[in-house]
This record gives sequence, C-alpha cells and structure tokens, in this order.
Amino acid sequence: MSNTMEVKFSAKSENESLARIIVASFAAKLDPTIDELADIKTAVSEAVTNAIIHGYDEDESKFVYLRCEINGDLIKIVVEDRGNGIEDVQMAMQPLYTSKPELERSGMGFTVMESFMDGVAVSSIKNDGTKIVMTKKINLPK
Repeated sequence: MSNTMEVKFSAKSENESLARIIVASFAAKLDPTIDELADIKTAVSEAVTNAIIHGYDEDESKFVYLRCEINGDLIKIVVEDRGNGIEDVQMAMQPLYTSKPELERSGMGFTVMESFMDGVAVSSIKNDGTKIVMTKKINLPK
C-alpha cells in the first residue's frame, strides 16, 4: 500500500491551514486516531510556518513545496523551501533558538516537530533552502 502526493503553494501565512488540511486528508487513508492526526497537523504547521517566516522572510511571491508518501503504516511528510537556508542546523534545532527574536518567535518549532513525529530530519544550504522530512508510524486498526 504505497501512495504519494505533491503540491506547491504561495508562501502566505493563510496557506499554513491549507497544508494541514491537505496532509490530514491524505493521511486519512491510514485511519489515524484523532491524537495521531492532531500530531501530524501540528508538525506540518510548524514546518510550513518556518518555511514562510524564516525561509522566505514572508515573501509571498515564493512557494512552499509539500510532499507526502504513505508506505504501509508509515507516513512521510516533506516540507521544502528554496529560501534563506539555515547556517547551523544543529543550533537551529535547539529549544528556544530563534533567528527572529524581534518577531517574538518562541524558537520551539523543531522541538514541537520532534515531539509529535517519530522522525525529523533537516537539511539546509545557506541561501539555497531547507528541507524538513518528518515521519510517523500510524497504529493501524487490527
């Protein structure tokens, strides 16, 4: 049971909710619990918000790329931007770190993603973009 989908959308804050709905609809095939679905939606929100705010400095002319893949009981979600990139990924993934303190950002985006998903991998190249790959195993009904 393998399935994939891909979409791109403008880097507008209002599209963060669109991304949540798209991924939730795609994941529905796995019949996740309400908690599993909430976890996935929260992680997607954080990743998309990071792309818009940090990747593109809220430049609405840019695009966020979203891909999802289901293999068996595993969903893989990829959120990608082609923006600023992250100079030091390990530092950026530390709780409370933010590159935009003037926006009163909490610096907990990656921490939230890691706490709600089974796996989070971040790759980034300065001035070339960031790719976040998140995975979650869904407990399939017996």
